[in-house]
Amino acid sequence: MSALSSTVRIFSVIAVIYGCATPLPSRAQSPPPQPAQFAIARSGVAFVTGDTWIQNNQTLRLYGVQSCIRGTQFTNVAGVSNDCGEVSIAYFVALIRDTSPVCAPIFQVGSPPTIYVVCQAHVGAATLDLGAIIITQGFGFASSAVDGANTRPVYLPYSVAETDAKMHKRGLWAGTFTHPVAALSKVQQSR
Repeated sequence: MSALSSTVRIFSVIAVIYGCATPLPSRAQSPPPQPAQFAIARSGVAFVTGDTWIQNNQTLRLYGVQSCIRGTQFTNVAGVSNDCGEVSIAYFVALIRDTSPVCAPIFQVGSPPTIYVVCQAHVGAATLDLGAIIITQGFGFASSAVDGANTRPVYLPYSVAETDAKMHKRGLWAGTFTHPVAALSKVQQSR
């Protein structure tokens, strides 16, 4: 069994146990139409956020990852402000270009569907979880599921990685920004 197959199996179990950060109307899941494994294309890809892209007319999203929200501000240590969502996208695009990730779908939701995927990136001789890289380097965050006034991480290892990035002030954590999970939680609680 390949490492990606094992990762997909683990994430599939986690997805069933914990659900996902996006509210699901019926929690109904259908198998995604993607092949078992696929590369993120080098061209013809539209990056929606720092965790979501459109490839072959399909919306794909990294499971358990939340990028900075477009339209929110990030101010770096030099005092220069940028759109936080654009900073997340720039890092995501560079990471994909440099690591040639291979992804596998784990489930899809919505109409039109969003296909949640897990991806492995190749860094030297090592094969690493793309979501873990983004979060560990401080350019993404652990997705949280909101249940009333409570939030919980969708995938606990990503929450641990986020805490480490924050503690070491890597990536966005070196500056100031509005945490996207907090912003999304406020929006959901006001509904």
